[in-house]
Amino acid sequence: MRPYVILNAAMTLDGKIATSSGSSNISGEDDLKRVHELRKECDAIMVGIGTVLADDPRLTVHKVDAKPKDNPIRVVVDSKCRTPIAARITNKDAKTVIAGANEYKYDFLVSDRYEVLKKRNVNFFWSGDKQVDLKSLMNYLHEEGVEKLMLEGGSTLNFSMIKSGLIDEIRICVAPMVVGGVNSKTFFDGDGFNTMDEAVGLDLVDSYELGKDLILTYKVLND
Repeated sequence: MRPYVILNAAMTLDGKIATSSGSSNISGEDDLKRVHELRKECDAIMVGIGTVLADDPRLTVHKVDAKPKDNPIRVVVDSKCRTPIAARITNKDAKTVIAGANEYKYDFLVSDRYEVLKKRNVNFFWSGDKQVDLKSLMNYLHEEGVEKLMLEGGSTLNFSMIKSGLIDEIRICVAPMVVGGVNSKTFFDGDGFNTMDEAVGLDLVDSYELGKDLILTYKVLND
């Protein structure tokens, strides 16, 4: 068993979620409120360590009316255990789980960072060799009571999750802008598939305009 996973993101018309310099302010104000309403509905929200290092997100509900109990559990996929102690995701506004890989477990457990994070009641989950076993992580989160999980990437984690068949739904905000850039992050990066026959199929189930943006909702056609 695993949570129902909704991947949510905003991208430009040319599929970029950030520029090569890391600028990622794509969504309009209406879409940001939509995102926070979705956070409020979910039991957990998950990002990769790249997002934590680049954006230092809080991953709490704060663009709409909410109480502290409405904050989802924050999950960081951080194979090498690089989460900084100054990261806002480690504050006490909500529960936090850092998922690391077994190869890096011992060195981290004897580090000062571990002691600091442990005192903040950050929880840890270990799986996989050099990379977190995402299926094991999903099973663990389900056992911890997570029924619905919101995935906010970034692009490498997005691809790893969809390649593993762990995404059920995609909600994407398409902004009317083009940024280009061969080094700009796209919605899905990672290794990619070799052929179109391997691509993951999607079924468009909803679409609507939100301010200047276009919101698309797809069901993922997992085998």
